[in-house]
Amino acid sequence: MSIRLHLLFLCLLLATIAAAADSQGYTPSDSFLVNCGSSSDAADADGRKWSADDTSKFGVSTKNSATATAASQDPSLPSAVPYMTARVFTSESTYKFSVNKTARHWIRLHFYPSTYNGLAPENSYFAVSASGGVTLLRNFSAYITTKALTQAYLVKEFSIMPSSDGSISLTFTPSDKYDGSYAFINGIEIISMPEIFSQPAKTVGYSDRTTDVGSSALQTVYRLNVGGGYIPATNDSGLSRTWYDDSPYIYGSGFGVTFSAGDKLKIKYSDSTPQYMAPVDVYRTARSMGPDNSVNMNYNLTWILQVDGNFTYMVRLHFCELQMSKVNQRVFDIFVDNQTAEASVDVIAWTSKKGVPVYKDYVVFMTDGAGDEELWVALHPSASAQPEYYDSILNGLEVFKVNDTTGNLAGPNPDPSVMLTAAEMDPKQKGFSSKSSNQAKIIGEAAGGAAAVGLVFAICFAVYQRKKEEVGKESSGGSAWLPLYGGNSHTSASKSTISGKSTASNHVSALASNLCRHFSFAEIKHATKNFDESLVIGVGGFGKVYRGTMDGGLKVAIKRSNPSSEQGVHEFRTEIEMLSKLRHRHLVSLIGFCEENGEMILVYDYMAHGTLREHLYKSNTPPLPWKQRLEICIGAAKGLHYLHTGAKHTIIHRDVKTTNILLDEKWVAKVSDFGLSKTGPMMNQTHVSTMVKGSFGYLDPEYFRRQQLTEKSDVYSFGVVLFEVLCARPALNPTLPREQVSLADWALNCQRRGALGDIIDPNVKGKIGPECLKKFAETAEKCLSDQGVDRPYMGDVLWNLEFALQLQENFETGKPVTAEAPSSLESATSDGNSGSHSPMVIGGGSEVSVDSDGQNDSVVFSQLVNPKGR
Repeated sequence: MSIRLHLLFLCLLLATIAAAADSQGYTPSDSFLVNCGSSSDAADADGRKWSADDTSKFGVSTKNSATATAASQDPSLPSAVPYMTARVFTSESTYKFSVNKTARHWIRLHFYPSTYNGLAPENSYFAVSASGGVTLLRNFSAYITTKALTQAYLVKEFSIMPSSDGSISLTFTPSDKYDGSYAFINGIEIISMPEIFSQPAKTVGYSDRTTDVGSSALQTVYRLNVGGGYIPATNDSGLSRTWYDDSPYIYGSGFGVTFSAGDKLKIKYSDSTPQYMAPVDVYRTARSMGPDNSVNMNYNLTWILQVDGNFTYMVRLHFCELQMSKVNQRVFDIFVDNQTAEASVDVIAWTSKKGVPVYKDYVVFMTDGAGDEELWVALHPSASAQPEYYDSILNGLEVFKVNDTTGNLAGPNPDPSVMLTAAEMDPKQKGFSSKSSNQAKIIGEAAGGAAAVGLVFAICFAVYQRKKEEVGKESSGGSAWLPLYGGNSHTSASKSTISGKSTASNHVSALASNLCRHFSFAEIKHATKNFDESLVIGVGGFGKVYRGTMDGGLKVAIKRSNPSSEQGVHEFRTEIEMLSKLRHRHLVSLIGFCEENGEMILVYDYMAHGTLREHLYKSNTPPLPWKQRLEICIGAAKGLHYLHTGAKHTIIHRDVKTTNILLDEKWVAKVSDFGLSKTGPMMNQTHVSTMVKGSFGYLDPEYFRRQQLTEKSDVYSFGVVLFEVLCARPALNPTLPREQVSLADWALNCQRRGALGDIIDPNVKGKIGPECLKKFAETAEKCLSDQGVDRPYMGDVLWNLEFALQLQENFETGKPVTAEAPSSLESATSDGNSGSHSPMVIGGGSEVSVDSDGQNDSVVFSQLVNPKGR
C-alpha cells in the first residue's frame, strides 16, 4: 500500500514538474538586466533582479561616461529600478555583451528623461547602434517622445541577431547637431529568444509573394492583448514581453464584444504554435463583432496604429477560436493597410478544433506621405463564404518594424503633445507646467487614468486663461479670427469707431466675444439698408434673417432677434459661445455679433442656396437629383459627427432639421442654428438631464419621455431628416390621415411593411439604385430606433451614407454592384474620415478648430471586402 502511495505521489510530482515546465514555455540562455548608473544589484517592483552597471564586465568606457541619479522621481514610474539611475555619455561609448551567437535576442532600452548631473533633459539628442551596423535610434530625444506620449518613461524593444563572434554591442553617440547634447540610458535588457520569425510572411498586395524577415533586425511597435487587459512581463513565458490593452486603438465606436474562454476550455498549444508565441492569457480572451449579423456586415472591426513612413512592417495576428467548433461557422476577411491580406479566414479550418492557438504573419510596406503613417488592420465577415455567423475574431495583435536596406530602424521624433506644450509655452504658467508635466506622465499607466482626466481639464483651464489674457492685450486690434473675414473689428472692450458707444457685451462671455467680430449697430444697419424688407431671406423663432453686404463686398446673413421678446437671450449667448469656438467645413461660420440698443444680432457667412427644405418641397426651385441629396446628407452628417466627437466636449445640437441644414454656393451642406445646443455628458455620465427643447416631428421620443439628452437624440432627428430627403414631405403634416401625420412613424411603418416605395418623392423614384435605397432606408430606420442605445453613432451613419453614395454611383455608371464586393470608397470619402469616435482637432485644450473637416484622408473601408490599396 505504501509503495502505491509513493508511486502515486511520484506521478503527481512529475506531473507538477511537467506542468511547471509547460507553463514556462521557454528558458532563455542569456539574460542580462543592467541597472545603468547603479553600483549595486537591485530588484524591481516585479521582483526581477537587475545587475549593477559593471563597466569592466560590459566594456563601457568610464572616460566618456558618468553615473547619475535622477533629480526627481515621477510618481508614475513602475519602479525605482532601473529608472532612478542612469549612465550619461558625452561622447561615443559602447556596451558589449557576450551571448549565444546562434540565438536571436531581445534588446530593451529603458529611458526616463530627467535632470542628470545638472544636464537638462531637453538637451539630450543621440543615436544608438547595435551589432551588424543596425541603427536602432537616430537623433533620438527621450524628452520629446515621452512628452508626445504623455508618459514619464519609455521602453524601446528590438530583436537582432548577435555578431559572428557571439557578442552584442550597443553604441551610444551624442548628436553633433546640437551644442551640449548628450546620451543617456537607464536600463538595458539583453534576453535570448526562440526563433519566432523563421516563417516567411505573406506580402500584402501580392497574392503569391512572401517575405522572409528571419535575418532582419526588428523593432516592436505594438503588442496588444485583444479583448483582454494588460499582461506584465512576468506573465509571459520566459520572454518578458509586455502586452497592452487594444481598446485605445480601435477605430470609431465599432468595439464589438469581448469574451474569454470558460473554465472548462483548456488552451492547447501545437508544434506550429508553441507556447512561447504568446502567453495563454492572450489566447484565452478575444474580441468579436457581436451577435447581430446585419450590424456586423455594415462595419469593420478596425484598429488604427501610428507608424513611421518608408518602412516595412510585419503584422502578426493571433487567433484562438473559443466559441465555434465547426468549419464555416465564423468566416471573415483580413485587411492590412486597406488591402486584402487574407480572404475567407476560418480559424477552425486552420486548427480543427476550438481552444487551439494559431498565428498568421503579413508584411506591408508603408510609404511616406499624407495619411500613410496610419496602419489600418481590419476584419470583416466574409459574405461570399456564407458562414453560419457573419462575424470575426481576434485574440492578439503585434506589429514589428523591419530594418531598411541600410540597416536602419530609426524613425523621427514624434510631434510634442499640443496639450502639454500649450501650458508650458506660457511663462506665466511655469509653476502649473511643471506640475502638469509630472501629472501628464501618469497617463501612460493604467493606475494613472484618473490623474490623466484631471490633467486634461486642468490644461484646458490653463489654455482658456491664457487665451483670455492674450485677447485682452489686443484692445487696439481685431480678434484672432479677423483674417478669415477681412476688415476691422472692435473688441468688446473697445469703442466703436462709428457709433462712439461702448460695445461691451451684456450677455456673452469675454472669451466668446473675443473669438468673433463685434459689429456696431450702425454697421449692421448699413449692411441691411436699414433692415430693408426686400432683403429678408427667412423668418424663424429667433427673428428675421436678412441678406447683407459688409466690408466692401462680403456677403453675409444677418439674423436679428425680435426686439419685443426676451426669449432669445439664452439662444443668442449659446449661439455665439458655441460657434465662436468651432470651425468646420460643414458648420455655418459665425462672423460676429452686435449687442447695442437692446438688439441681439448675429452675422454669418451667406448661404447662397438657402435651406435644404427649400429644395425638397413647397418651393419653386428645381428638385434636387438623388445623388446630390445624398451628398448633402453626408455633409450634414460630417458636421454633426464633428460636434459629437471633434470638440473638447461632446456638443449636442438638439434642433437638427432640414431648415437648419444650409447650402452654400457650391451646394456644400452646413449645419446651422446652435441656439438650443448643449454640451454633452462628461466622461462619468451617460446623459444630460435637461428640459425638453427642439422641434416637434424631430424630437427624440426617449428624450421626450425621460428628459435625458444624449448625442443619440441628434441621431434620431437626423433619421427624420433622411426620410424627409427621401420622401420630400414635412416631418409633421396635420392635414394627412392620423397614421400619416408623423413622417417618422409613417416611414417606419412603410419600411417594415416593404411599402417604402409608395411614399418616395416622385421626382427621384425609379432613379435610386436598389442597393443604395436599401442601405439608405436601413440607416434611416436604425436612426429612428425607439431607444438611444439601439441607434448608431453619427460616425456609423456617415459610413453607411458614404457607402450608399458609392452604390448610387455604381448604379448610375452601370457598374456591377454586389453586397460583398463593392469597389473603393475613395470618392465617397475624399474629404474625410468617417469614424464614429476618431479624434478630430483637439489643440491646447481649446474648442477652437481649423477651418476644415477636421478629419484625415484615410480610405474608409467599413463596407469593403476587396478594397484597393493606396
